[in-house]
Amino acid sequence: MLTRAADPPDLTQLEAMAAQLAASGHYRVLRRIAPRPAVTPPLGTPTRLGLLLDLETTGLDAAQDEIIEMAMLPFTYGLDGTVYAVGEPFSRLRQPTRPIPPAVTALTGLTDEQVAGQQIDPAEVAAFIAPAALIIAHNAGFDRRFAEAFCPAFAEKPWACSQRGIDWAAEGFEGSKLSYLAMRHGLFFEGHRARHDCEATLEILARPLPASGVPGLARLLEGARQPRWRIWATDAPFHHKDRLKARGYRWNGEGTGATRAWFIEVAEAERAAECAFLCQEIFGRELEPLMQRITALERYSVRG
Repeated sequence: MLTRAADPPDLTQLEAMAAQLAASGHYRVLRRIAPRPAVTPPLGTPTRLGLLLDLETTGLDAAQDEIIEMAMLPFTYGLDGTVYAVGEPFSRLRQPTRPIPPAVTALTGLTDEQVAGQQIDPAEVAAFIAPAALIIAHNAGFDRRFAEAFCPAFAEKPWACSQRGIDWAAEGFEGSKLSYLAMRHGLFFEGHRARHDCEATLEILARPLPASGVPGLARLLEGARQPRWRIWATDAPFHHKDRLKARGYRWNGEGTGATRAWFIEVAEAERAAECAFLCQEIFGRELEPLMQRITALERYSVRG
């Protein structure tokens, strides 16, 4: 005997079920990230075009590994961090010169067969990013190096990092990994593909932060607009390495931008105090530490 399958519940029914589960205190409900509806800015509101960028690559070394997927998601935003409208994404695959490592395929799902014959045109990329006022990546220190090596036009744009450019701990989060941030916002997405990561990052940035109540994008823009100072503890005595590390210094093992040394990035208001710390606590004498002013144009770049 043939029976007719029951019609699936509509979204209103599903939301009512989700609300009931959440209200019970025994469940937390995650909602799939959906396309954001466009919002018309109030008359006279200045807006800018931003780009979310994410890359999938064959490895972690921008000097040797290659891009196999590039996605960019354009969106308009107000100077206060309000997201207004999302444009059509740029999403391309690219065949590398060597086979994709099995670990990368396991992580991303991308296979040699999927990318066979696929190319990304640097000229098309340059034209796509030309109108952007800001490029955002969730690990800009990684993505910017690959992006600039592939298309020099990326070096001409200011960048911001949604992973490091927001004080997630101050907002009550225990980490800054994209999947964790999405989960804490009650969201989920198909991770480890470039376009999905862009959509997830934008949705998180568009929502109010739990402690401050402002959109995540507002905090990100606030930090991106402020220049910082990279201060080097060149030739610091070896026995002070643990003290430097505890204070937030990082080791520049590649020797780029300066000799191999410990360094830290601080705000303008903290520069004098940091120099005093190095003189008094690390070197025990007056000196002028090597310093570099970093803006969003240089931040996360191989030039920075």
